[in-house]
Amino acid sequence: MNRNLEQTAVDTIKMLSVDAIEKAKSGHPGLPTGAMDYAYVVWTKFLRFNPKDPAWPNRDRFVLSAGHGCMLLYSLLHLTGYGVSLEDLKEFRQAGSLTPGHPEFGHTPGVEATTGPLGQGFANGIGIALASKMMAARFNRPGFDLFDYTVYALVSDGDLMEGISHEAASFAGHLGLGNIVYLFDDNRISIGGSTDITCTDDAARRFEAYGWHVQSIDGHDRAAAEKAIASARAVTDRPSIIVCRTHIAKDAPTKHDTPGAHGEPLGAEETAAMKKALGWPAEPAFFVPDGVYDLFRARPKSLEAEHVAWNELLSRYRQAHPELAAELDAMLEGRAPADLADRLLETAGALDADATRGYGGKIMQTVADLMPGLVGGSADLEPSTKTLLKDTTSVATGDFAGRNIHFGIREHGMGGVVNGLAYSGFFIPYGATFMVFSDYMRGSVRVSALSGLRSIWIWTHDSIFLGEDGPTHEPIEHLASLRAMPNLSVIRPADAAETAMAWAAAIQNTDRPTALLLSRQKAPSLDLDDPAMAKGALKGAYVVQDAPGGQSDVIVIATGTEVRFAQDALKMLDGVKARLVSMPSWDLFERQPKEYRDSVLPPGITKRVVVEAASPFGWERYAGADGLMICIDRFGASAPMKDLQKQFGFLPEQIAGRIGEYVRGA
Repeated sequence: MNRNLEQTAVDTIKMLSVDAIEKAKSGHPGLPTGAMDYAYVVWTKFLRFNPKDPAWPNRDRFVLSAGHGCMLLYSLLHLTGYGVSLEDLKEFRQAGSLTPGHPEFGHTPGVEATTGPLGQGFANGIGIALASKMMAARFNRPGFDLFDYTVYALVSDGDLMEGISHEAASFAGHLGLGNIVYLFDDNRISIGGSTDITCTDDAARRFEAYGWHVQSIDGHDRAAAEKAIASARAVTDRPSIIVCRTHIAKDAPTKHDTPGAHGEPLGAEETAAMKKALGWPAEPAFFVPDGVYDLFRARPKSLEAEHVAWNELLSRYRQAHPELAAELDAMLEGRAPADLADRLLETAGALDADATRGYGGKIMQTVADLMPGLVGGSADLEPSTKTLLKDTTSVATGDFAGRNIHFGIREHGMGGVVNGLAYSGFFIPYGATFMVFSDYMRGSVRVSALSGLRSIWIWTHDSIFLGEDGPTHEPIEHLASLRAMPNLSVIRPADAAETAMAWAAAIQNTDRPTALLLSRQKAPSLDLDDPAMAKGALKGAYVVQDAPGGQSDVIVIATGTEVRFAQDALKMLDGVKARLVSMPSWDLFERQPKEYRDSVLPPGITKRVVVEAASPFGWERYAGADGLMICIDRFGASAPMKDLQKQFGFLPEQIAGRIGEYVRGA
């Protein structure tokens, strides 16, 4: 091969990607065969990383927002020495491989974020960058610059079209996050053809308007890429984006700049022709020329001393600032006190009657005292969601020392940034808005569940009982929809004690996100024989009250404020032996042993009633086909709460009447 080593290395990225996609007969060769030049520059000249320590806290992060081009990333991870072998590349998109069809966080070493749903990685990178700024403000001290990493991301035209990127870009520009360098792969081709059939934005001017530093280059000119990235790194008061004009399937004779190269293999003939055009050996596939590994691994080798120095710096920091070091360790470990539930119950026991959003706002102050990694904010709704942390400040342009984050009316952007804070490995982040607006951020919520992130989603105004704002703001189908999402813990507490347990569960859920569904309406405490019974909420469901001797004719299952409605209703029923079960969380309940589940819902008691001001969809699993659903199967209405309670049949006397008819067979 008569070519210089750098060009050979760049073509190795390209041809490993082409060969893997061709072998799999599936994949997206367009991006890897167009973005390899500037990606090579990032990974060999700028990115700070250590394949031997992929979780190094102060590593730079590379986020492939255009996740469909993942063979580019897998090739780079292999060539630079991460735990991705040549055999793993050969198993691209195959069952159980380390190289799935889109990058998955926690699955492949070196993958910083789960990407593929376009725009998610764009927003995640901003959250990861914000985490660096917040950590530096909290922990860096003179002579101890522990945190100063940069986030690089490769973003596509599809990422920039998605609305989440607009929200997140505006947020990053407002905060002046100068540790962001995004590379926009401007190849102007999408699945449907040229991007100008649908999008003629001037991306450069758009980002200038957001307050970003903007440059434009030929994406195949590596010298220009190196100069532009260096220039971007020198800008410290605003995020940077480099518009890289590229051509997909570069060097492919007939598929160069064609939509077909975006999302389907080039084909055996085109692959052979491409190799011939490059002077690349036709065989073997997955060929790595001599000297290429050494070239790619020179960068991490040169950074080994920096990695050692950082760990030594951390050791000296522990001696110089022991209290801060202890706080840092607590955040990195994310550990919770063993008596967390008891301490939160104690807080709850001292609260006056309020809505569960009010209880939640007070209980989370105790959580924040116990968990220094708790940070977050709301989509411009802090006064309504009650999610402003006390005794701290708010993150602002140039000031990142606080724990409150004002996301603005950008629900989806908020979701992506919150996930980025979780990906960073430092924080337990939360994002809050009204429950009905969970729809606006569903893509981010789903990715948090898929990635097993410790994100906490706080959604208030949980039912029709918010009242006068009307059906546009009253969630109906949302509970059923959220419960259907795998690996998302959904908790709807009934009172202060259950809200405390909901927060305890959220902190203890280290391998999944949690949704806290909280009310605007008042939520008086349940009548319990022992306040400690509320700990049953940690198991998802528990018996609030039972018929004498446990000989119940019917089980009434309720959630949220409707548990108290049902409890008051049962006081009105004569001659009906009923067990009342509060079930704040299906998923927590399903994690319990069968013996416990059967003790709460004995299989022998077949008459069952569900009381929940939401869609009945899915409740058949607990109520059975013949169960009574006191639920809602239409949109809400605009009226005071009491009027809605009567209109939709949730007054205690109405509930009592329906249960009585059901049990007696009337």
